[in-house]
Amino acid sequence: MASRQKGRGRKRRPRTESRPRRHSRHLEGVTNIDVNDHEFLSRFVTEHGKIIPARLTGATARQQRRIKLGVRRARNIGLIP
Repeated sequence: MASRQKGRGRKRRPRTESRPRRHSRHLEGVTNIDVNDHEFLSRFVTEHGKIIPARLTGATARQQRRIKLGVRRARNIGLIP
Protein backbone atom coordinates (compact mmCIF):
# COMPACT_ATOMS: atom_id res chain seq x y z
CA MET A 1 0.00 0.00 0.00
CA ALA A 2 1.24 3.42 -0.90
CA SER A 3 1.42 5.88 1.93
CA ARG A 4 -0.06 9.31 1.51
CA GLN A 5 2.38 12.16 1.37
CA LYS A 6 1.82 15.43 3.12
CA GLY A 7 1.17 18.52 1.08
CA ARG A 8 -0.74 16.86 -1.74
CA GLY A 9 -3.91 18.87 -1.19
CA ARG A 10 -5.29 21.84 -3.03
CA LYS A 11 -2.86 24.69 -3.43
CA ARG A 12 -3.84 27.93 -1.79
CA ARG A 13 -3.64 31.28 -3.48
CA PRO A 14 -1.21 33.71 -1.90
CA ARG A 15 -2.90 36.27 0.29
CA THR A 16 -3.35 39.61 -1.38
CA GLU A 17 -4.61 42.92 -0.17
CA SER A 18 -8.26 42.79 0.71
CA ARG A 19 -10.57 44.31 -1.87
CA PRO A 20 -12.99 47.02 -0.86
CA ARG A 21 -16.44 45.60 -0.22
CA ARG A 22 -19.17 46.47 -2.69
CA HIS A 23 -22.16 48.12 -1.12
CA SER A 24 -25.59 47.48 -2.47
CA ARG A 25 -27.35 50.46 -3.99
CA HIS A 26 -30.60 48.53 -3.64
CA LEU A 27 -30.33 48.45 0.14
CA GLU A 28 -29.41 52.06 0.92
CA GLY A 29 -31.68 53.36 3.65
CA VAL A 30 -33.70 50.13 3.89
CA THR A 31 -34.25 48.93 7.45
CA ASN A 32 -37.18 46.55 7.02
CA ILE A 33 -37.82 44.20 4.11
CA ASP A 34 -41.54 43.99 3.39
CA VAL A 35 -42.88 40.81 1.80
CA ASN A 36 -45.60 42.68 -0.05
CA ASP A 37 -43.10 44.98 -1.78
CA HIS A 38 -42.59 42.70 -4.79
CA GLU A 39 -40.88 45.44 -6.84
CA PHE A 40 -38.10 45.67 -4.24
CA LEU A 41 -37.72 41.90 -3.88
CA SER A 42 -37.67 41.36 -7.64
CA ARG A 43 -34.32 43.24 -7.76
CA PHE A 44 -32.74 40.30 -5.96
CA VAL A 45 -34.20 37.58 -8.19
CA THR A 46 -33.00 36.59 -11.68
CA GLU A 47 -35.21 36.12 -14.74
CA HIS A 48 -35.35 32.42 -13.95
CA GLY A 49 -36.46 33.03 -10.36
CA LYS A 50 -33.17 32.34 -8.59
CA ILE A 51 -32.08 34.48 -5.64
CA ILE A 52 -28.95 36.50 -6.48
CA PRO A 53 -26.09 35.76 -4.05
CA ALA A 54 -24.80 38.35 -1.60
CA ARG A 55 -21.36 38.48 -3.25
CA LEU A 56 -23.02 39.94 -6.34
CA THR A 57 -25.52 42.24 -4.64
CA GLY A 58 -23.18 43.50 -1.92
CA ALA A 59 -25.62 42.70 0.87
CA THR A 60 -24.37 41.78 4.31
CA ALA A 61 -25.09 38.34 5.73
CA ARG A 62 -27.98 39.64 7.83
CA GLN A 63 -29.48 41.53 4.89
CA GLN A 64 -29.13 38.47 2.65
CA ARG A 65 -30.96 36.28 5.18
CA ARG A 66 -33.80 38.79 5.31
CA ILE A 67 -33.92 39.01 1.51
CA LYS A 68 -34.01 35.22 1.27
CA LEU A 69 -36.84 34.97 3.77
CA GLY A 70 -38.77 37.76 2.05
CA VAL A 71 -38.40 36.21 -1.41
CA ARG A 72 -39.50 32.80 -0.17
CA ARG A 73 -42.55 34.25 1.54
CA ALA A 74 -43.43 36.32 -1.53
CA ARG A 75 -43.19 33.15 -3.64
CA ASN A 76 -45.60 31.39 -1.27
CA ILE A 77 -48.09 34.22 -1.55
CA GLY A 78 -47.64 34.25 -5.32
CA LEU A 79 -46.27 37.76 -5.76
CA ILE A 80 -43.04 36.75 -7.54
CA PRO A 81 -42.03 33.57 -9.43
